[in-house]
Amino acid sequence: MVATNDTFINNRWKRIVIVVSSFFLMYLIAYVLDPYSDYLPKFFQQPLKDILLNIFTTLVFCVGISELSIVISNSLNKRIPWVENPGKRFLAEASLILLVVFILHFLITTFYIYVVDGADGANEWATMSIEEARGLMQWMVTSVIIAFVIVAVNTVNYLIVNWRNETLRAAQLKQIATEAELQSLKLQLDPHFVFNNLSVLSELILENQQLGYEYSENFAKIYRYLLVNSKKNIITLAEEMKFLKAYVFLLEQRLGQGVSFDINIDSNCYNLQLPPLTLQLLVENALKHNKTTKSDPLKIIIKNNELKELIVENTINPLESTAPGSGIGLNNINRRYTLLDAPLPEIYQDDSVFRVTVPLLN
Repeated sequence: MVATNDTFINNRWKRIVIVVSSFFLMYLIAYVLDPYSDYLPKFFQQPLKDILLNIFTTLVFCVGISELSIVISNSLNKRIPWVENPGKRFLAEASLILLVVFILHFLITTFYIYVVDGADGANEWATMSIEEARGLMQWMVTSVIIAFVIVAVNTVNYLIVNWRNETLRAAQLKQIATEAELQSLKLQLDPHFVFNNLSVLSELILENQQLGYEYSENFAKIYRYLLVNSKKNIITLAEEMKFLKAYVFLLEQRLGQGVSFDINIDSNCYNLQLPPLTLQLLVENALKHNKTTKSDPLKIIIKNNELKELIVENTINPLESTAPGSGIGLNNINRRYTLLDAPLPEIYQDDSVFRVTVPLLN
């Protein structure tokens, strides 16, 4: 209801502005067409009632031509849109506007002849001087110019509104597609995460039921957290770190001393944001491609830099044989950053270190 009222108010003020502008343009254009005529001096030499009557009829004409041009324009927008057939639309609108101008002039002239001038009005109009006839034609030409100015205003307004609506519609469609792809990417994480942890859980239950029970409890907490954030495009680093700590607990139970973590993040970065499970995927990527042995543990460092970027770094001790990747991991992170219109993570690698620098979002 508010939107409807706002539209009504905007249209009402637009109509008022068009009418007032047309009113002053009528006199301005009439003067510009013949600046040396004595029309203006004679206009102000008339009796006050004639001046007021002239102003009144001019205003009525401006209201009539403004309102009828809007009606014609709106009607033709549905039948012959400018974007589909501009030539046909121009001819149709121009013809109808000219017809409206002549009808309004006929009505106003008839009003002057039979109402204002009385019984002798017809004779006076039939015997008008050349100067009066020229003034009448000048007024007709002025009316046509004003009518086409209003048509131009309505056309520009229509094209701007149409362009704005198309732009908004395209943006909405792009947003819908982006949301759909983000959701699709996030749904890839669930089976991947579940598969890895259920495999470990099944082994632990066979070896140590108590440890298996504790592992399953922590896994349930993590998975509940995953479900809560599954519909979010971004979360705070503080939320991500809560998840990561629980995930590290599972890894420590699974790998023992085969992996070590050094986590050092400034507290002023915790309110910044990133896509959910970014850290989990980066840690998992390091585990997937490197050995985790007690004699040579995998070292994973998670910290921030002075640019408030997140750095996930791990030592390189590649596996002798690595199974083909599932295509999730880094590709998933990069794609989600792309869809969020955010800078992509930067990757650095040498013989001893693999480092991913992840932008944190405001």
